[in-house]
Amino acid sequence: MILIDYRDARPIYEQVVERFRILILRGVMRPDEKMPSVRNLAVDLSINPNTIQRAYAELERQGYIYTVKGKGNFVSESSLLLQKYKEEIFDQLAEIYRIAIGIGITKEELVACIKEGGSYD
Repeated sequence: MILIDYRDARPIYEQVVERFRILILRGVMRPDEKMPSVRNLAVDLSINPNTIQRAYAELERQGYIYTVKGKGNFVSESSLLLQKYKEEIFDQLAEIYRIAIGIGITKEELVACIKEGGSYD
């Protein structure tokens, strides 16, 4: 379910957050579904439980999961979260667009790059 890329420059907890966000937004993990326990996930991924706890705290802060005292963590309703995530992506694209245009990359080059899946020739 969750894989860690040790060559990724991002901290492990950020990778865990991103992987769970994608699973939740794609509907792989359904609303009110129980999340893996911190201890079990830490053992499965061979990482420190504090890392998982930090990832879960971030997911809760962002609204992707909620905690039930004594029961664990559960997936939140994701319909509004998907719209919010899309807005974040479009904001990032707008910033990239401004930077690209600023250094002389044309709209056509950007569109071609996106159509090719991000490759640049």
